[in-house]
Amino acid sequence: MSKLSFFKSYRNILILWLGILTAVVISLILGVDQKIIVFGTLLIGLFTQAFTGLATLIVMIPVAGPLILKILTIPIFWIINALAYLVSVLAIRKGYGKDIVNSKVITLALLVGTVIGYILGHLLPLR
Repeated sequence: MSKLSFFKSYRNILILWLGILTAVVISLILGVDQKIIVFGTLLIGLFTQAFTGLATLIVMIPVAGPLILKILTIPIFWIINALAYLVSVLAIRKGYGKDIVNSKVITLALLVGTVIGYILGHLLPLR
């Protein structure tokens, strides 16, 4: 991939991240509260899919890129899983055990459906 085609393909992502970095630096210079800066960056990043674009750019680094992305994302899933476990324990203690079981069954059904769809998609290609 030539430099010109790289910048042409990822122009929007690069401009977005340049804008985010510029806004953060200017906000820090002006003395805006850091919590507001973090919240704004997360909000902009989630709505514009900037984090997905950044992950795409990181993965493009040969050999090390996929490893870096795995190191960054696996702890996030562990934290989400731990929080879900704690919320489930608290809900069961409060008497919402049946609701927890129903939500776990629905989640399992969605996961099984996703796996079956993935397998069928590879067995029966559309091409």
